[in-house]
Amino acid sequence: MRTAGSAVKAVVRYRRPGSECWDAVVTAVCEETRHSWDAARALAQAGPAVSAHADRIAKALDERRGRGDELACALAGLGDLRALPALRRLAKDGHFPTYRMHVRVLAALPAAELLPTMRAVLRQDPPKYHASTSVLELLAQWGPASAPALPEVLPYLDGPYAYDALRVLGRIGPAAAVAADRLADFAAGRAPRSARHHPRTAAWAHWRATGDPVLALDVCGAAAASGSASHGLPFLADLGPLAAAHADTVRGLMESSGAWTRVAAAHAYWRITGDAEPAVPVLLAEVDPEWTGLPALPRREAVRHLGEIGAPAAAAAPLLRRILAAEERLSHPYDNVRILADEAYVRTLTEASARIGAGTAGPAAAPRPAPERAPEPSPEPRRGVLVRWLGPRGARTR
Repeated sequence: MRTAGSAVKAVVRYRRPGSECWDAVVTAVCEETRHSWDAARALAQAGPAVSAHADRIAKALDERRGRGDELACALAGLGDLRALPALRRLAKDGHFPTYRMHVRVLAALPAAELLPTMRAVLRQDPPKYHASTSVLELLAQWGPASAPALPEVLPYLDGPYAYDALRVLGRIGPAAAVAADRLADFAAGRAPRSARHHPRTAAWAHWRATGDPVLALDVCGAAAASGSASHGLPFLADLGPLAAAHADTVRGLMESSGAWTRVAAAHAYWRITGDAEPAVPVLLAEVDPEWTGLPALPRREAVRHLGEIGAPAAAAAPLLRRILAAEERLSHPYDNVRILADEAYVRTLTEASARIGAGTAGPAAAPRPAPERAPEPSPEPRRGVLVRWLGPRGARTR
C-alpha cells in the first residue's frame, strides 16, 4: 500500500500515476494525516483524477475538517456544485483562492452558478490584488457569460487592474458596447489610467464590443510596425483577414530575434492569410521535447497554434506524440501548480495532435482559419503565473 508521502510525490511527478496514489492522497486530506498539507496542494489540482472520491471529498468539506479551500477546489475541478457553498464562504471571509493557475479549476463549474460569488469578490472594498486579478481572469475565460458582471468590472478601469478589466470587456463582446467610449479613450492613451500595454488591448476590446475594426487595425497595426510587435500581433491574429493590409509586415516579423515575436507572427500570418506554409516551420522550431515548463518560452503557444492550423502542420505530429508519451510531468513549476501546468500542456498537446490527425485522415482540404478566439495576454504583462495561495497559510513566492 502506498504511503501518503510517496503517493503525493508520485502524483506530482508522473503523468499517469496509479489510482492507488490518488486514493492515498484523498485519505491524507480527508483524515488530516501528517501529510495533509502536501496532499491538499495536490488534491486541489486533481480534477477528474479523483472523481471516484467526490462524495468523500464533499463530506469532508461539509464537516469543515480543515483544508477547506483545497477541498473546495478539488470539487470545483470536478464541476461539482457542492463546492459552491464553501467558495461563497471563502469569498465572504476574504480568503477566496487567489492562485491564477487555479482559475482553470474554478472554470469547470457552470458560469451561471459561480458568477454571483465572483461578483461579490470584485465588490470587495478595498479590492484585494490577487483575488481581483484571478476573478477577472476567470471572467475573461467565460467570455459572454460574464456580461452580468459588467457593473463590477467597469470600476476596475479606474484602478491598477485596468489591463485585466480590458481583457474581460473584450471577451464579453457586444454586451460591453456600453463601455465603447472608455475603450476608445484607453486605445488613444487619453484615459487617466492608460499605460503602455493598454492601447492595443483596449483597441481590440473596442472591436469585439462594437464590431468596428478600424481602431484595432490602426493601433495594433502600428504596434506591429514598431518595436513592440509581439504585443500587437495576437490581436491582429484575432482580426484575421481584416488585417490583410498588415500581412507583409507580419511575415517579416517571423524572422525576429525574439521567440515570442516569431511565434506570434507565424500565427498571425496564418490567421490573416490562411497560408500555413511559411508559418509551420517557425512554429515547429519552437516545440521542444526537453521543455521544462519555463513560462518565459512560447513552447505551449507554438503547439496550440500548430493544432489550430491542423492538417498542414502534419510534420509536427510525430514530435507531439513523443512529448505526450513522456512519463514525467513538466519539472519547472512549483509543486502546488505543477499538476495543473502539466495537465494544461498535455491538453494542448492532445488537442493539437487530434486536430492535426483529423485533418490528415481524410481528403486534403484548403487551410481554414481557426475558430475565433480571443488572444492570450501579451508576454510582458503576464503576472502572478506562479504565485502561491494567499491567505492565512500562504504567501507569494515570486
